[in-house]
Amino acid sequence: MDLATFAVQCLNAVQYGLLLFLVASGLTLIFGIMGVINLAHGSFYMLGAYLAFGLAPLFGQNFVLMLVCGTLLAALFGYLLEWAFFSYLYQRDHLQQVLMTWALILVFEELRSMLVGNDVHGVKAPDWLAGTVALGELMTYPVYRLFASLACLAIGAALWFTVNRTRLGMMIRAGASNRDMVRGLGIPITWLYRVVFAGGVALAALAGMIAAPMSSVYPGMGGHVLIVSFVVVVIGGIGSIPGALVAALLVGLVDTFGKVFFAELSGIGVYLLMAVILVWRPEGLMRKGW
Repeated sequence: MDLATFAVQCLNAVQYGLLLFLVASGLTLIFGIMGVINLAHGSFYMLGAYLAFGLAPLFGQNFVLMLVCGTLLAALFGYLLEWAFFSYLYQRDHLQQVLMTWALILVFEELRSMLVGNDVHGVKAPDWLAGTVALGELMTYPVYRLFASLACLAIGAALWFTVNRTRLGMMIRAGASNRDMVRGLGIPITWLYRVVFAGGVALAALAGMIAAPMSSVYPGMGGHVLIVSFVVVVIGGIGSIPGALVAALLVGLVDTFGKVFFAELSGIGVYLLMAVILVWRPEGLMRKGW
């Protein structure tokens, strides 16, 4: 492998890892604060991809505006979903949470089949994100993949700022540590949970919308992302946003270079990484924190 190819694969690994981070950070918010094991999280990623498929023709070259509108729609969907179903799960044990969210996966798949069918679809990136760009004299790289990486970095920075530097973030961190104390201080914990859940859904859907032009939009596409996202959360440390970022980048590197050097064994590389890290640090790479 020459230096240019190696550099391209490194950028691909970072781009994939950052995309995984978006999905996993939503999963971490929902599990770390609300304590809900949400198997339906991959369906929100799929929802985002299908939103991109439906909205892209309407917005044309206004791709960023399409992302904003799709994210708002996904957040509204998450807000209503928490009110209708997830608000009843907080006092239930994990087995009941798993069964209920698994049932939601089946419902979402049937609804998808009824509304858009079972065909595989593609989403075209706008013209201003098409083609490649030169990165020095060494290599060229697809503009859209560069845009996807920068967008994920910007969203991750906004998430960090919201959680660590705003009043809403202060309430979220307090709610994750001691929900009874937060309730006792008069903070509307029900509304807070609903906002956090909507944010988690929006992050997963946004990742799906960003990924849509790079991969096909197809039935069941949330399943693989869900499993890998859980791997990221476990490796990073449950409830840790910085841990999720580090773990997502590690998973991206292992998955990308595993496919390049060990194509036949690439499917087990990520899980082998998780096993090794859990033997070394059973609690994950980082402690619960933001």
